[in-house]
Amino acid sequence: MSDRGGHGREPAGLDGLPPLHSIAKGEVVSVQSYGAFVRLPGYKKEGLVHVSEMSATRVENASEIVDVGEHVWIKVIGREIQGDKVKMSFSMKAVNQGTGQDLDPNNVMADQDARRRKQFRDHTSNRITLEAVLNTTCSKCGCKGHFTKDCFSAPGLQYALVPEEDDAEAQQQQQQQQTATIRPPQDSDKKKKKKEKKMKKKKKRERKESDSDSSSECKTKRRRHSNSLDRQEKKKKKHKKQKSHKHS
Repeated sequence: MSDRGGHGREPAGLDGLPPLHSIAKGEVVSVQSYGAFVRLPGYKKEGLVHVSEMSATRVENASEIVDVGEHVWIKVIGREIQGDKVKMSFSMKAVNQGTGQDLDPNNVMADQDARRRKQFRDHTSNRITLEAVLNTTCSKCGCKGHFTKDCFSAPGLQYALVPEEDDAEAQQQQQQQQTATIRPPQDSDKKKKKKEKKMKKKKKRERKESDSDSSSECKTKRRRHSNSLDRQEKKKKKHKKQKSHKHS
């Protein structure tokens, strides 16, 4: 409840204001998207009717329900002092707008709404945890926990469920231990072995070629030597024949 017209001073306390859970008829003096301000006759202050207190059904904007200058039935559901100001909360859904009858005589709805608001405030600091995860693997991104039709990942990107802080630390420690104990694939060693095999094969080929060359050289030398011997023998034979002819 605020002093929008600037009449008088703010009350020192809650005295002089409508009693809690009282019903009265007031005039709508201002309409906002979040609610409407209502002034009661005989009071200089205004109270707020929030959109959640206008109707039993969901209301998006207060202008859908009330207009400025319209008279509505309200029920006082809250009175509190915030700093130097006194604020009051009204409810329209707790009163029959035709007859002014109290639809919540035991204030059950008001207590439930107040409890709901407190729970909402208390749970804002709590951490949200997933209670269950789908045991499926997406064929689009390859991650677990959702169907392919529900996948929102772009090509080349992968998304997964975010682990909790404790789980994330444990996973990091496990990864560090694994990297420290397990060596990466020894591709370099395999390449070295292949190169060594190739070099051995080349050396064998060179040896064979050198052996074949040496053997061929030896054969040619032997042939030459045998040919020279044959020639010498032929010469000797010819010389002997000539001598024999001379003596005869």
